[in-house]
Amino acid sequence: MAKTLLEIKKVLEANVGKKVTVQANGGRKKMIERSGLLEGIYPAVFTVKLDRNEHSVERLSYSYTDVLTETVKLTMPEEPMAEEA
Repeated sequence: MAKTLLEIKKVLEANVGKKVTVQANGGRKKMIERSGLLEGIYPAVFTVKLDRNEHSVERLSYSYTDVLTETVKLTMPEEPMAEEA
């Protein structure tokens, strides 16, 4: 698990354009899972582009702090990002 926001950002930058699965805390002990492409890396957030056929929303954005605090967990089909990020 990465220890700093900068390390998380670097791992995500290296994986832009790859498929990811996002597990996010939906509140009230509910986890929301979505899959899509890691699309953009910005100073405070990153975006995931979802498949329009499967989801009503086109993009989701999360902060690097969400990953650091494990509010959001990312995995890739090839390797677990939650361990790296």
